[in-house]
Amino acid sequence: MSHRSLPILGSASRVLSAAAILLATSVSGLDAQHVEEGPVTIDGLGTLHFPTSGSPHARGHFLRGVLLMHSFEYEDAAEAFRLAQEADPSMAMAYWGEAMTHTHPVWNEQDVDAAREALGRLAPSAEERLAAAADARERAWLETVETLYGEGEKAARDTAFSLAMGALADAYPDDFEAQAFYALSLLGLSQGARVVPTYMRAGAIALELLEKNGDHPGAAHYVIHSFDDPAHAPIGLRAARAYSRIAPNAGHAQHMTSHIFLASGMWGDVVAANERAMAVVNADLAARDLPPSSCGHYNIWLAYGYQQQGRLTDAETLVGGCLENSGDERLSEDRRARNGRSFAIMRTFYLTDAEAAAGFPADAELPARAEGLAGAMYAFGTGLAAARRGDIDALRAALDAVSSAGADIADWTSGYRPIWKSTLEALAYELDGDLDAAIAVAERGADTEAAMPIDFGPPYSFKPPRELEGELLLRAGRSEEALAAFELALGRTPKRAAALRGYEAAAAAAGLIARAEWARATLDEITAEDEE
Repeated sequence: MSHRSLPILGSASRVLSAAAILLATSVSGLDAQHVEEGPVTIDGLGTLHFPTSGSPHARGHFLRGVLLMHSFEYEDAAEAFRLAQEADPSMAMAYWGEAMTHTHPVWNEQDVDAAREALGRLAPSAEERLAAAADARERAWLETVETLYGEGEKAARDTAFSLAMGALADAYPDDFEAQAFYALSLLGLSQGARVVPTYMRAGAIALELLEKNGDHPGAAHYVIHSFDDPAHAPIGLRAARAYSRIAPNAGHAQHMTSHIFLASGMWGDVVAANERAMAVVNADLAARDLPPSSCGHYNIWLAYGYQQQGRLTDAETLVGGCLENSGDERLSEDRRARNGRSFAIMRTFYLTDAEAAAGFPADAELPARAEGLAGAMYAFGTGLAAARRGDIDALRAALDAVSSAGADIADWTSGYRPIWKSTLEALAYELDGDLDAAIAVAERGADTEAAMPIDFGPPYSFKPPRELEGELLLRAGRSEEALAAFELALGRTPKRAAALRGYEAAAAAAGLIARAEWARATLDEITAEDEE
């Protein structure tokens, strides 16, 4: 399952314009001796040590590019590497860097053509490019990127690349960057899905690197990615606390901390992290005379955090702003399409958590440009609202739309379509008066989700089916079974407000007062977070 950021917000969301970066950052030691012998700090982006050949000015751009790349600010990183190439066209590692910006291992995305074009500007053949390396170490780095963008299918090339990075890390055990990029390559082996043993290997490497350099953005970032599920999130909490401080000028760094916070149910921290991320993003948009954004990955997480805190008005404001952004003619066609998808997602999360049946955003239309499976997600939200109104015809129409909308499209949300369908089917059975059938269908959907790897972030089942199963069991008077379902739901979505409310009600109905009081106290804490 791929990362949700790029299809929604995308690496094209820039943190700082190149000019702003050059003006706002201070680079320590751009003279040749310091770059070769010691770490370099770039204000707002972190600290690293990556010796290379090339002119001092080119190396400064190169180091900035590597730091940006560690924070997945790929567009700005590519621009920094191109500036390095302009400063010193013979600097082979500058072309390595630009090529590397076109692979996004955690998100399972890769632009082979763009990467090969960047490498081709160094020299037309792999042999000539390798010959341009200044020494054996640089040649080893270039060999890894030639492996990554060589012949064969992506999965095979990713595997070969990771093996090559492992060999480079073994050959140069003191090369911090080799270790960091090796950890990242391990995260990319699973083609976007969470394979826990591999993630643990990557996390162990990144944790050791973070101990050695507490200001390295990649070390903190890759720790977070390795452990951003509920079972392992406590291991990543230190990195999450550090990363925001390490790279305050990288929007992705500010957001990324919330991967650990959300997996831990720390809603106040989720909200604060994504508010900071959007402050960075919107400052750059303003610098480019573009309107502030209410859409995108960071705002989706922000609205979801507001909803868990009970701040429904704040969440609704973001949803409305995103709808406006999706039609803003100042934005590119591609951006408006992605904004339309964001609106579909934010609307459905809102309709799920606010339990709205009518009014905005239930009655808002899907923007015509919305991309991917936005139509199916939009239909799912419409079906939830119809079920709450008791409108069985509208519910069945929504179920048909979930099945057919974007049927020829495959993206990371495709695996959730069966769950969306089973949820609406269960609600339809309930409206028809067959609660036993509704429970059985909800349980089937919950079992489907339980068999999927736990993804990071808000649950893209939207209404977690185990949570729904618990609600249906509770309505059927089966409180102890409902309590068990809510316990399982909270294991997958810690401190989710609706699951806590269900747990409280089920525990009270079962006479388990201490458990009910725990759930109520937890809900009160979540609400109080907004008041601090």
